[in-house]
Amino acid sequence: MQIAICDDEKSIGLILEEKIKKLLPDAVIEKYLSGDELIASGCEPDILFLDIQMPGMDGMETARILRQKNERMVLIFVTAVEEYVFQAFDVAAFHYLVKPFSDEKFEEVVKRAVRSIKEYSENQLDEKYMMVQSGGSHMKVFLKDIVYAEVYNRKVIIHTRDTNIEYYGKLQELSEIAGADFFRTHRAYLVHFKYVQKYDANCVTMENGTALIAKQNYSEFVKQYLKYNQRKGKEIG
Repeated sequence: MQIAICDDEKSIGLILEEKIKKLLPDAVIEKYLSGDELIASGCEPDILFLDIQMPGMDGMETARILRQKNERMVLIFVTAVEEYVFQAFDVAAFHYLVKPFSDEKFEEVVKRAVRSIKEYSENQLDEKYMMVQSGGSHMKVFLKDIVYAEVYNRKVIIHTRDTNIEYYGKLQELSEIAGADFFRTHRAYLVHFKYVQKYDANCVTMENGTALIAKQNYSEFVKQYLKYNQRKGKEIG
């Protein structure tokens, strides 16, 4: 998970960074001292903590520009003034934190923000599907239902919780459609991180089967699995 802090007071940025690290120790945190600096960086964070009253471009204008290219960003204003609270709705702010605030309040807001990101990600996956031809019929297969897939005798076999679906195709094509919630553990296997039960350097145990893992892919698998858990907000409750 990528988090950005934009506040012209360096001390405030450091305090926020420390609070965030306690809640999300694996998050990547970037700090900026102005809206101009943030926009110039090209950063597109999952969560942005943004001050309003800053030299140069203020927080509201910064938020408007960022919103044009990042609609999914969770925007949290952190400010000492309450007068902009209604303007915050115009840029789809998630929350408006007025300084000073308690650690309990901050934790509550961060947890809700992470939960919001998780729900958005799950909703996106819920809607994605692919059409396959199996046994003379065309079938709609939702990606969220795929536990893992394998190749056998030139056929792709998709394993869901309820059934197996076979069709002639390439696992690479399925992998490209599936996206970051899936991983190619082996040339013959594609697994859905959501259904991983346990793993070691030889195999990945899924809810309804076992997939082999090529040893040269193991370290990358672990890295991407950790990133998956971060995206889904499993660091905090």
